[in-house]
Amino acid sequence: MKSELVESRQTLPQGFQWGAVKAGIKASGNLDVAVAVADKVANAAAMFTRNQVVAAPVTVGRRHLLSTGGRVGAVLVNAGNANCATGQAGLDACVQTCVAAAETFHCIFDEVFPSSTGIIGVPFPGDKVVAALPEVKSALGSTAAHAELFAAAIMTTDTRMKMARAVVDVGGVEVRLFGAAKGAGMIHPQLGAPVGPPHATMLVYLFTDLAAESDKLRELLAPAVERSFNCISIDGDTSTNDTVLLLASGASGVKLDVRVREAFANALKLVCGSLAYQIVDDGEGVTHVVTLHVAGARTEAEAKQVAKAIAHSPLCKTAWSSGDPNWGRLLAAAGYSGVEFDPALVSISIGAQPVFELGVRSPAFDEAAAHAMMMEREYTITLDMGLGGAECRFVTCDMTEAYVRINADYST
Repeated sequence: MKSELVESRQTLPQGFQWGAVKAGIKASGNLDVAVAVADKVANAAAMFTRNQVVAAPVTVGRRHLLSTGGRVGAVLVNAGNANCATGQAGLDACVQTCVAAAETFHCIFDEVFPSSTGIIGVPFPGDKVVAALPEVKSALGSTAAHAELFAAAIMTTDTRMKMARAVVDVGGVEVRLFGAAKGAGMIHPQLGAPVGPPHATMLVYLFTDLAAESDKLRELLAPAVERSFNCISIDGDTSTNDTVLLLASGASGVKLDVRVREAFANALKLVCGSLAYQIVDDGEGVTHVVTLHVAGARTEAEAKQVAKAIAHSPLCKTAWSSGDPNWGRLLAAAGYSGVEFDPALVSISIGAQPVFELGVRSPAFDEAAAHAMMMEREYTITLDMGLGGAECRFVTCDMTEAYVRINADYST
């Protein structure tokens, strides 16, 4: 049984319709209300931000999944306003949009899953969302063009749509998976389960025509998220609205069983990995995408802890912007990560260029070659801790003057 990413725009899961319109929420006047509707109510699994400050749609969305046992009839997303730090009025407005969406798309009120992205602390214009729903209903369809409208409408500071598709062949029957995401700033997802601690925003919507119960979807979603969205960072800021939602329509007729599970899990990991990389690649002001490969660790958690320290270091990130092979910053960040290790066991390379070995600068260090490697759009920095067999791949980026300009003027 084979699972693979595909490029075909026509490879979309059955059982869903997508659409988007302009509701006047974005100052730009671009598409800003997106809807995905299941032909029959879909089973769902979700993971949310662990930020202690959460937006109204996160609160409402978690509540709805709990009350329905993970069933979703419609996804309602607005961009341009995060509906966060808006008090009871924001919660009430979110609920009102769900009620209106349920009436429009003929599902139960708490089968509507809401999301918002945009600026924090601005009163939420729920009336604009409600007024736009009849037009969205007329705009719904199941073609690639409709799915792309959905992907375009959820963007904020993104410069391009982020989509990925995969197919699993199950005895000649295709099980299809489609993902759409947004995110370019305020990106350091720390996603957790929909119950428990509460967790510009990352939003991810995954659609499949596999037949699977919500609890089984949750089992597959968590590891896929942990090695993709929970292993990226643009600026180290965890949003108040981060959400990953997986919906299964069952329209393919293929059930999630032992023989299908591994292939579908691989497809899900491929789609999540692609979307996570696209988010970093489109990061605000990004000129270099850097994969940190921390190897030789005692545990995967310690490897990720070291990678995060490096990824969030302003000194490392600014060095990457100009291709400066200042490996001392990498080592210093690892040193304050909180993971105990012996520097004499560590080796570091930038691309294929060794820069640090066994406690000292590598005798093979070629500064010009390392600089040339760092001037590429994409490259990998490998840090081997010499402690064990665990590893982590963490995707991050440089920090440039453009990032400062974008975020210095974000609300004005």
